[in-house]
Amino acid sequence: MGDFVGAALSYPAVILTALLVVVVLYWLLVLVGTLDVELGDADVDLGFGLGGVPVTVTVSILTVVAWFVGLTGTVLIDGLGSPLDVIMGMFVLLVAVAAGLVAARLAAPPLRRLYVPGGEASRGDFVGRVCVIRTGRVTGDFGQAEVAAADGSSAIVQVRQTGEHELANGHRALIFDYDIDGEFFWVAPA
Repeated sequence: MGDFVGAALSYPAVILTALLVVVVLYWLLVLVGTLDVELGDADVDLGFGLGGVPVTVTVSILTVVAWFVGLTGTVLIDGLGSPLDVIMGMFVLLVAVAAGLVAARLAAPPLRRLYVPGGEASRGDFVGRVCVIRTGRVTGDFGQAEVAAADGSSAIVQVRQTGEHELANGHRALIFDYDIDGEFFWVAPA
């Protein structure tokens, strides 16, 4: 255990060890519930194809892989001699960060599916959309229609209309308002 701690606290691994400690503390605070996974995240893609994943997750993957590669490199270059230690240490740091970037880049596509932008859809998202009537008629107290959401899925919703235009099965209508109390949408012929 002493050799492991010694290697983790010697140059160049000590730089990455400090970053790893910050990442571990962050995730412990997330586990406890003090912080959120997406803490202050701006979905940043620095040109490496890392976009679509919270920055905290990307930095965590990069840091863990870079630390492991840096620790391995530190053990391999141990005792090369004073002038070479600094140069090789900088080389190990560069290789470690590059390996961390590659790992984060490889992990981004599957993780992107877990972090869908926009959050949950709400009923208000349907206002302004065109729907297709699915009941025989729509009145002031009866009717249903099918409407497509922004993600391509569809939903059957309760609709009501006022006015003299008759809406029947297959007609297209515009959703122009949502009644919170009645939990239905107001529609007009499209």
